[in-house]
Amino acid sequence: MQRRNFLKTGGLAAGSILTSGMSMNTSAMKKNVGDKPFNLDYAFHSGMFASHAGADFIDQIKFGHEKGFRSIEDNGMMARSPAEQERIGRTLSDLGMKMGVFVVTTDSWHWKTSLATGKQEWKDRIVRDCKTAVDVAKRCGAKWVTVVPGNFDRSLHLDMQTANVIDALRMGAEVLEPHGLVMVLEPLSDNPDLFLRYSTQTYMICRAVNSPSCKILFDMYHMQRNEGDVIRNIDRTWDEIGYFQIGDNPGRKEPTTGEMNYKNIFKHIHKKGFKGIMGMEHGNATPGKEGEMALVKAYRDSDAFL
Repeated sequence: MQRRNFLKTGGLAAGSILTSGMSMNTSAMKKNVGDKPFNLDYAFHSGMFASHAGADFIDQIKFGHEKGFRSIEDNGMMARSPAEQERIGRTLSDLGMKMGVFVVTTDSWHWKTSLATGKQEWKDRIVRDCKTAVDVAKRCGAKWVTVVPGNFDRSLHLDMQTANVIDALRMGAEVLEPHGLVMVLEPLSDNPDLFLRYSTQTYMICRAVNSPSCKILFDMYHMQRNEGDVIRNIDRTWDEIGYFQIGDNPGRKEPTTGEMNYKNIFKHIHKKGFKGIMGMEHGNATPGKEGEMALVKAYRDSDAFL
């Protein structure tokens, strides 16, 4: 009886120790997992969490993952070295994260008169840059690339410029399509000289290009400035939207800092079944660590629509 009591008591003690150990390990695992992912897939960019994580983008990516973000975007990816592109791609793969857009350009040509002119030099440029983008995308694991047609050519009728842009984009799409890459066309509000400015205009061009590799990048900050009626215009152009970007207006900072009701906008996009990436193409309203935590809170508050 004494032996049985000893074994019983000892077994209970051992079980208690084991359970305690498992509890401690589970707590440690939960701590390492970080905050839960968001309802939508928001993608931050380099510098957004630099005060907490330091200057190295890799460390910023790890910090963002801990805060629940599951994607990044990087407009300047093509300017990074191949080694850095691969390093970013490996980090994203290890963390189970996605790569959002980078801009298809090897210089600042997209701010100059370009695809609207119909000139051969610009057609050659878009083909060359798309070919380069294919290699970059393979290194960093990207699927979407941003394309901006450039400025108006005031010497040509608008319809002729539109036809020229369509022709050039078809050439770019032919390069990207075999690799499963999607160029997303971004209408902008930066200045009135830019050719592509409206969501419906971009919708028409995507329909004319008629390729799964040519879709709309619906940047809600730019569209609020250029046309407003954001939710209705999302619905109007939905079939051609491949990617969203975020920024409150005025100021182009995180949601809750301006006039746009991003909680309702996010709810609408989620309800429509969007599974893609929502790029955080904006600045931080407040600098430093305080501002970075305010940004995370703004996304948590705006994402709490379920």
